[in-house]
Amino acid sequence: MKIKLSDSFTYKKLLRFALPSVVMMVFTSLYGVVDGLFVSNFAGKTAFTAVNFIMPFIMILGAVGFMFGAGGSALISKTLGEKKPEKANALFSLFVYSSFALGVVLAVAGVFAIRPIASLLGAEGNMLSDCVLYGRIILIALPFYMLQFEFQSFFVTAEKPNLGLAVTVISGCTNIVLDALLVGVFKWGVAGAAAATAASQVVGGIIPLCYFFRANSSLLRLGKTRFDGKSLVKACTNGSSELLSNISMSIVSMLYNSQLLRYIGEDGIAAYGVLMYVNFIFFAVYIGYAVGTAPVTGYHYGAGNYGELKGVLKKSVVIISVTSLVMFGAGEGLAVPMSKIFVGYDTELFALTKRAFFICSFMFLFGGIGVYGSSFFTALNNGLISALISFLRTLVFQIAAVLLLPLVWGVDGIWVSIVAAEFLSAVVTVIFLFAYRKKYRY
Repeated sequence: MKIKLSDSFTYKKLLRFALPSVVMMVFTSLYGVVDGLFVSNFAGKTAFTAVNFIMPFIMILGAVGFMFGAGGSALISKTLGEKKPEKANALFSLFVYSSFALGVVLAVAGVFAIRPIASLLGAEGNMLSDCVLYGRIILIALPFYMLQFEFQSFFVTAEKPNLGLAVTVISGCTNIVLDALLVGVFKWGVAGAAAATAASQVVGGIIPLCYFFRANSSLLRLGKTRFDGKSLVKACTNGSSELLSNISMSIVSMLYNSQLLRYIGEDGIAAYGVLMYVNFIFFAVYIGYAVGTAPVTGYHYGAGNYGELKGVLKKSVVIISVTSLVMFGAGEGLAVPMSKIFVGYDTELFALTKRAFFICSFMFLFGGIGVYGSSFFTALNNGLISALISFLRTLVFQIAAVLLLPLVWGVDGIWVSIVAAEFLSAVVTVIFLFAYRKKYRY
């Protein structure tokens, strides 16, 4: 039975509606992990370090797709809730066309900027060459990468989350198969991994374009539009938290890499890379749930169904709390096997990575609250509070912690800083949720 945004949501219905988005985000993260797995085991530690070193820069450029997806989805959902389908389709088309055009511009700029940026961050020698090679190949597909990001949100808004999941699975399988072929069989190393990822991103961006350009059974369709500066600004404002979150995480990753290079050397960056791959998968569950439930929140807010809005928030807090406990247990339990899979070939690196896992797993107890809280305010079209939560969570708290705590605990302080930042962001999110409960009547 099809679930509609206008439905009344029980725990079961909410989980069923959000599940495709959760699986979609997890799968997206998973095939990124496969990239690292093949590079680490077939191309070696330096190549693996290079991929993790330059990836934050690429993520910064791709984050624009998240901004249009999350911010545009919130505005489209609210418009659908107001019973204005024609306007919703015009906005949808505007956001897709605008993000693709911007993606082309950013890709060209990125190709020229990647070498000086990698050098500025501290890469040199073979590591610098691998960073530039990997980055430039990936950037060719940047416009489609951005579309893939935003369509993950738009498929949910169009009441087609399962179709969005199918596209992600196809894209992911493309990446995995090409990784095995180009890196595992042909031994193309960093270039093969980049080509596999770029090809999968093109697939993930083109399939949704073909679907939405044709007549379909969803709530949305690409077609004619007109320039609407006010709506573009509103979408960018709404999605600024998602953009800021991704940019901040990338900047912080660069800072972590710099600190680890200073305290340990290349082994530290490699260990952090493994940790972040697993972090991507685990946090993808929180992000997927937030993406999957945001259109529900936006719709009922636009329709004035405040009782339903309160119910969705209450149920979501319970779901995230239970999930956080499961995540923490899984993080502790997977510390040894995941470390062994990625870096089992190096005894010292394995020991370092394993210890980092045991410490950092505590962040999963608090991380879901900040992710959901930011998305919740985005869905309410309050981009300012959403951006503030993301800014504090992914930038201020992280930077302060990673600069200060290593002075006290050395290398362990770097790992503890991740946990401290997530805890502080959870506290701030709870404060904002209580402060705005009367205004939004939840």
